[in-house]
Order: sequence, then structure tokens, then C-alpha cells
Amino acid sequence: MFERFTEEARQVVVAARQEARELGHEHVGTEHFLLAILGRPEDPAVAVLTDAGLDREAARRAVRSRSGDGDPAQALASIGVDLGAVREAVESVFGKGALDAPPEEESKRRGWFRSGGGRGSGASGHVPFTARAKKALELSLRESLRLRSREIAVGHLLLGVLREGEGLGARLVVEHGLDPDAVRRAVEGRLGASPGV
Repeated sequence: MFERFTEEARQVVVAARQEARELGHEHVGTEHFLLAILGRPEDPAVAVLTDAGLDREAARRAVRSRSGDGDPAQALASIGVDLGAVREAVESVFGKGALDAPPEEESKRRGWFRSGGGRGSGASGHVPFTARAKKALELSLRESLRLRSREIAVGHLLLGVLREGEGLGARLVVEHGLDPDAVRRAVEGRLGASPGV
């Protein structure tokens, strides 16, 4: 599928992974695609969003407020869990340092409890796509085919994010006060196709 992507669209996919890394997220979601798309304000399809006041920095602030910066303590706090209080309760029952692993166990830690606080994705740098992000990529191909385009451009990626509809990327567009159908029609117009094609 990626062979059909324009160079700009490929750069968006790469930039989405970078957005996830910079935010300390261990996955690439539709929100990261939206951020990467908004990072190309010179693209006519992206101008639909930026002209409506949704730029990369506004979207980035919204992503951070919704999903944090990858800090597990912040993520737990956002749902009402005080990690400090949990530690205190465990140590009151099991003794001070009960949650601390012995030094030889440090390298065996997994998930949030591994060294580095769970940020990033390890030395490999691989950040996997969520199911919704994969769906948005698939839908970008379908949008390209529907509009009879020979390639998948940045605008098709945006249409894929909007068509997926359930991910944080599409929700941020709606929460910004934009009508997804109106955005779709405008993007289709910028792509040079009529909405009914």
C-alpha cells in the first residue's frame, strides 16, 4: 500500500511516529496522524483545518491534555489514581521499599515498571500503530480509490482519519467545533474531486 503514497504522505506517516515518540506515547494513534498532517500547513487539504483555526500547536495541546505526555503517573492521575497514595498503602502493609525491585531484577522489568518509566519504545525505536490508526491508513487508500486518484496524498490521509471517526484524531476535529462532513467536502474539493465521485 505504501508504494501508492506520495512522498509528502510518506513523510506524514514517519512524522506521526515521531509525534508519538516526542509525546512519550508507546503507540501511533489517529491523533498522531492528525498532528503530523497539521505539520504540513502548505498542503491545500491541511489548509481546510488551519483556515478554521485548528493548527498543530492547538491540536498538540489537546492531545497532551487528553492523553498526557506518556507519563504513567499522569495517566493514572487523569483517571483519579494517586500513585503516591498507592505506594504509601502498599508500603504500610508490606514495608518500606516493597515495590522496589532488587538491582539484579531491574533489567527484567516490563511495561510501565521498566527502567525509564515506560516512556518510548526501547532501543529499537519501533512504535506500533493502534488498530484505529491502521484502519485510518486503510481508509485513506479507500478514499483515494473512491476519488479515482492514482496515489494517496496527505488529503487522503486526513480523509481516512475523519472516516475512521472514533479515534482521538477525528474527535479533536469535532471538539474544535468543526463539522467532519463539511471538512470532508472541503478536503475533497482541495483534492480536485467532487464529493460524489
